[in-house]
Amino acid sequence: MTRRIDWPAHIILSLGVALFVVPIWLVLSGSTLTAAEISRGELSLIPRLSGLGVYASVLMDGSPGAGPVWRMLLVSGAMALAIAVGKIAISILSAYAITFFRFPFRMAAFWTIFITLMLPVEVRIIPTYSVMSDLGLINTFPGMTIPLIASATATLLFRQTFLVVPDELVEAARMDGAGPWRFLKDILIPVSSSNLAALFVILFVYGWNQYLWPLLVATTPELDTIVIGIVKMIGTETATEWNRVMATAVLALLPPVAVVVSMQRWFVRGLTDGEK
Repeated sequence: MTRRIDWPAHIILSLGVALFVVPIWLVLSGSTLTAAEISRGELSLIPRLSGLGVYASVLMDGSPGAGPVWRMLLVSGAMALAIAVGKIAISILSAYAITFFRFPFRMAAFWTIFITLMLPVEVRIIPTYSVMSDLGLINTFPGMTIPLIASATATLLFRQTFLVVPDELVEAARMDGAGPWRFLKDILIPVSSSNLAALFVILFVYGWNQYLWPLLVATTPELDTIVIGIVKMIGTETATEWNRVMATAVLALLPPVAVVVSMQRWFVRGLTDGEK
């Protein structure tokens, strides 16, 4: 029996792919043109191999008003890793305590953490900046990452995963003499490996794309992230070297894409396992 092709679904899917791919392809092609050609609106859909040297140029030299792109990539990568690892570490410990330990105001602590979902960074940015200033963390790497480490969402996801752990498994671990740390390390973390991978991908991309907080707390060029660097490269409309801006944007896409592609299997598994 011949399987019938669902043409409407394929058409809608193709349109969705085009909406994402075409702008990126235009940026890639535009990066190989000259700044004058882009200013005249002479964009081409075919990249020029002769213009690929702009990538080495921006990687080492950057652009007027911004530092070398390699340094901004390192700052963004370190920030994304610190935020992802820090959020996971704090969230898994807080979810572990709320789920398996019995202490006064346990649920009050959980709901207090949960309520913070309604308070994004933009709402609490002034008091957060004041705290970082009092601690002397302005223009420092810890000042860029510490306020973004706590995550109510990750705590909630880990708690939901821990709640489905059978009581028999907990009792068996206790009878075998496993203490709290060993139970977490040998049982809960392996059980949550798919969730860990999915959260790491999401949080890495979240940290990589941060703009507002690094812009406020770090004013020295040495701490510019790649997102801030792209904004600095734009400058005024007439003085912008758009081919260098587009090349930097393409370079900024590569690390998060590499993380998503390399962890795609665990990412999908973590999302589907979370629904069970």
